[in-house]
Amino acid sequence: MPLEAETSLGYIPPDGGWGWAVVFAAFISIGFAYAFPKSLTIYYKEIQEYFSVSYSQIAWVSSVMLASMYAGGPVSSILVNRYGSRPVVMVGGVMVGCAMVLASFGTTIFHLYLCVGVIGGCGLAFNLQPALTIIGTYFHMKRPMANGLAMTGSPVFLSALAPLNQFLFDSFGWRGSFLILGAIVSNCCVAGSLMRPVNKKVQPQPKTEPDESNDAEKMLVDNQAVESLDEGKTKGCVQKFIDVSLFKHRGFLIYIIGNVVMVFGFFAPVVFLAPYAKHEGIDEYSAAFLLSIFALVDMFARAATGFIGNMKWVRPRIQYLFSFAVSYNGVCHLLCPLASGYVGFVIYAVFFGMAFGMVCSLLFEVLMDLVGAHRFSSAVGLVTIIQCGPVLLGPPLSGALVDIFGDYKYMYYACGVFMLVPGIFFFIMHYYNYKKLDDEQRQRLAAEKRNCKEAGQFNMKQDETHG
Repeated sequence: MPLEAETSLGYIPPDGGWGWAVVFAAFISIGFAYAFPKSLTIYYKEIQEYFSVSYSQIAWVSSVMLASMYAGGPVSSILVNRYGSRPVVMVGGVMVGCAMVLASFGTTIFHLYLCVGVIGGCGLAFNLQPALTIIGTYFHMKRPMANGLAMTGSPVFLSALAPLNQFLFDSFGWRGSFLILGAIVSNCCVAGSLMRPVNKKVQPQPKTEPDESNDAEKMLVDNQAVESLDEGKTKGCVQKFIDVSLFKHRGFLIYIIGNVVMVFGFFAPVVFLAPYAKHEGIDEYSAAFLLSIFALVDMFARAATGFIGNMKWVRPRIQYLFSFAVSYNGVCHLLCPLASGYVGFVIYAVFFGMAFGMVCSLLFEVLMDLVGAHRFSSAVGLVTIIQCGPVLLGPPLSGALVDIFGDYKYMYYACGVFMLVPGIFFFIMHYYNYKKLDDEQRQRLAAEKRNCKEAGQFNMKQDETHG
C-alpha cells in the first residue's frame, strides 16, 4: 500500500466485529444507490404512453437521478464529516422514499424529473457516500475484502428489483408500484441504523524491538499528525469539510484524470447490450437474459476481486490490479463486435460481467488506498461531482454514434477505446507513483538514520563533557 495512504487515525480499526454488520448495511445502501435507477426502466413504456412523451424524454428520468446522485457527493461528504454516516444514510432513505411517493401522484413528466430525478437522486447520494466512507473506519487489513462484499449489493439488488418491479407493474401499474417502492427503499433507514460509529478508543500498539521500518513508520505518522494540525489551523470553513488540497495530491490526480475518461465508456455497454442483441436478430427474451447472465457474473466477480485484492502479494500494489481490470474492460468491448450469434453474446456477457465486477469492486478501494481513510470522504465527494458530467453524457453520446452509423459496433469500439486508454494510463502513472513513493521512503529512512546518528554523537559529547 502506498506510504501516502498510511496515516494515524488515533485508533486501531477493529477489522471485524460490528464491522461486518456495517458491511451488510453498506451492502443495502450501495445496492439501492446503484441498482434503483436502472430498475425503474421497467415502467418507462407505460409512463411514456401515459404522459405522451418521447422515449428520450422519459429516459432522462434515470439520467437525472444518476447525475443528481453524483452531484450530491460533496454535500453528502460534508454532512458525513460533520455528523457521521448513520444520520446521513437515514435522511437519504427518507428522501428517496418520499420522492417515490410524491412521484406516484405526478401529473407531468417534469414532476418525475423533480421527484424521482432530483430529490430521489440526492437521497441516493446520501446513501452512497456514507456507506463507502464508514467501511474505511472499521477496516484496514481486511478493507479490500469488505469493500468487495459491500459493492456486491449492486448486482444482487438489480437481479432482485428487476423481477419485483415487473410483478408490481403487472399488479398495480406504475403509480401503485411507486408507492410500494417508496416503502421498500425506506429500508435504507434500517441500514443507516446499523452504521454505528466506530469506537475510537486508542488501543496500545504491541511493543516491538525498534528497527528501521518501525522508526520510519513512526516518523511518517508523527509528521502527518503535525501536518494535519497545521492544516487544521489554516483551513477555512469549506476546507474543513471538503479537502480541496487533494488537487495537489499526486495519486488523487492520477485517479481522477483516468476516471473522467473511463466513465465515458463505462456504463453505455451495459445500457445497450440488450438492444444490440436485438439488432442482431436475437429475440427480446433471450436478449434480456443476457443482462441476467451479466449481473450474475458481476456479483461473483466483485466478491472474488475483494478477496484477491486482500492477498498479501496483491494488496501492496493493488493499483496494478485496478489498471488491469480497466484495460480488460476495454479489450472486451473491442472484441464484442466479433461476437457471432447468441452464443457469442453469452460469452461476451460472461467476460464483460467479470471485467465490470472487477472495476466496481476496486473503484473506491483504490481511491482509499491512494489518499488514506482520513481523506476518503472528501476525495469521493470531489470524484463524484467531477464524474457527474461524464455519467450524464456518456450514454447519450454513445447513442448518437448508433444513430449516425446505424450500427452498434462502432459504439462498442468507442467504449473500448475509452476504457483501454485510461487502463494503459493507470499502468504507466501508477508505476511512476510507486517509484516516487519508494524514493520518498528511502529519503525518509536516510534522514532518520542521519538524525539518529547526530543524536548519538551529541549524546556522546554530552557524556564526555559531564565525565
